Amino acid sequence: MSEGNPITPAGMAALRARYDHLLHGERPPIVEVVRWAAGNGDRSENGDYIYGRKRLREIDRELGHLAKRMAAARVIDPAAQTERAAVVFGCTAEIADEDDHRRTVTLVGDDEQDVAAGRIGWSAPIARALRGARVGDVRVVRLPGGEKSWEIMAIRWP
Repeated sequence: MSEGNPITPAGMAALRARYDHLLHGERPPIVEVVRWAAGNGDRSENGDYIYGRKRLREIDRELGHLAKRMAAARVIDPAAQTERAAVVFGCTAEIADEDDHRRTVTLVGDDEQDVAAGRIGWSAPIARALRGARVGDVRVVRLPGGEKSWEIMAIRWP
């Protein structure tokens, strides 16, 4: 798992959809507005031209970022993982802390993480600590606020 940026097929599809939306949905109308505004003469006080150019730079910057992330991505299908007894990429693990507060986390690519939904990025501290753990193992997570121990209660797969 050290090479590239692991990502699920759904995560890669979301990156591609965002890239396509920006390239084919948002960018063309703004290019037309900038072209029209540039033809109106004085560009120094032309709000359409100034805003349009600014928005084009934002879109182009995000397109470049998405292209780099997709080029570095290594798609891994969680359903095709062979190691089913340990916490590895794509699995859903139920964990409990010292006070028996339970939490369910799914290890996904960094580009598709959503902590509120329980989707933890592969390089997050808790994900790094849980990697390779089996049911019953206790792992210590080092966080800025101190150390916290988590026990693996269950491992599930899609």
